[in-house]
Amino acid sequence: MSTSIDRDTGTVPPEDEEVDSLTIGRRIRQLRTDRGMTLDELATAVDRVPSQLSMIENGRREPKLTLLRTIARALGTTLDALLESEPLDERATLEISLERAMRGQTFQALGIAPFRIGKTVPSEALKAMLALQGEIDRLRDERAATPEEARRANVALRHLMRTQNNYFADLEEQARRLLTAVDHPGGPLTQRTASDIAAHLGFTLHYVADLPQTTRSVADIKNGRLYLSSRLASKGDPRTAVLQALSSRILGHREPTSYADFLRQRVETNYLTGALLIPEAHAVPFLQDAKKDRAISIEDLRDAYSVSYETAAHRFTNLATMHLDVPVHFLKVHESGTITKAYENDDVNFPTDRLGAIEGQMCCRKWTSRVVFDEDDHFNPYYQYTDTGNGTYWCTARVELSSEGAHSVSVGVRFDDTKWFLGRETTNRGISRHSVEVCCRRAPADLEASWRENSWPNVRTPRTLLATLPTGAFPGVDTTDVYEFLEAHAPR
Repeated sequence: MSTSIDRDTGTVPPEDEEVDSLTIGRRIRQLRTDRGMTLDELATAVDRVPSQLSMIENGRREPKLTLLRTIARALGTTLDALLESEPLDERATLEISLERAMRGQTFQALGIAPFRIGKTVPSEALKAMLALQGEIDRLRDERAATPEEARRANVALRHLMRTQNNYFADLEEQARRLLTAVDHPGGPLTQRTASDIAAHLGFTLHYVADLPQTTRSVADIKNGRLYLSSRLASKGDPRTAVLQALSSRILGHREPTSYADFLRQRVETNYLTGALLIPEAHAVPFLQDAKKDRAISIEDLRDAYSVSYETAAHRFTNLATMHLDVPVHFLKVHESGTITKAYENDDVNFPTDRLGAIEGQMCCRKWTSRVVFDEDDHFNPYYQYTDTGNGTYWCTARVELSSEGAHSVSVGVRFDDTKWFLGRETTNRGISRHSVEVCCRRAPADLEASWRENSWPNVRTPRTLLATLPTGAFPGVDTTDVYEFLEAHAPR
């Protein structure tokens, strides 16, 4: 069960803690029956009608705090005992789990109406129903986790981002309130401030060497512990890992119910992380001054906030259209030529598949994102104008290394907006006709004539090409590894 964070204070509100009306109701019933009290007797003791108490015990009504105190006194216990998050016994746990399942989408989709779980229903029957529900959910996840479903989800999400100019006001406000709560003065976010944010949200940080391979971090919500890899310092920005892990807690994310839900959560997490690392209130004046000076530079934004080039580029796309009135596009391209991330609201014409998905397509070899790989100078940014069927675009690009190989990250604008950027004087020029097959996806005629019948490449097929996407609520995560890890590290 997830815990949401209060949007105003960034803290866990009491009504959202690991307690709900079902758990409280079952605890009251268990304590009442253990004491040999009937429902009528308890109702008389607390001056309520039996039907009202029955609704509370069945989790259909949430009792007020004053009534809970009265019930606790009548049962000879304390309010804290009633509010404990763990049910009293295995039977109560099963009943609560099945009650929740009956209120969920799986039972509703099957047309199974909620029913009363009587004492005569065997616990084995409850276990069987829960196991069947779990298997139905697993099969539904497997059907959804196909490459086509992922592309559809990506297209829908990119459409949402474009309609909002990749700017999410509610996430900016979340970041502003949280930074205010930890007294962040503005400018670069330090590692200490990232730790302060964790403490403010009730988490302690623990760096371990045995973090499950399929995870970047693991949050132990019950004990308020956030586990990260002890190898982070040598591999990347430790602030980013902490903030990404905390962002899901800040945003109150619950277990994803679809691949689209998973992607949306990931975008929100990355956005909020960027908004914390590069605060809007401080970055916007910085960028506006740069525009006045006609000296906008992704490198300058990167250096001002001590972040990676990719983080700076992403953050620029969040703020550029809303605050600078500059439409932009963003590309991340693997050294193989495959587009792995894309965003555009400047009418640039990227290659797409029949569903409209850009990710997974081959980037034109004449585009800045591909040409930059051939540059020997990786210290200075690479700039290029590219003529396309949609007009001329200017881009700035960098190559960054990762565990998956080299990637280029590029940001570009329409020709008319180039006047605001450093690097506009470049003489580098390209012509891209990627919407036409002969642009670069087909070899030149003379080469094809010489070699088509005289060559046979042995294809290095990507492992994921013939497989579905990793299944489960969190695709690719081995939950057994995660649970065993948490069990081993939980405080005793």
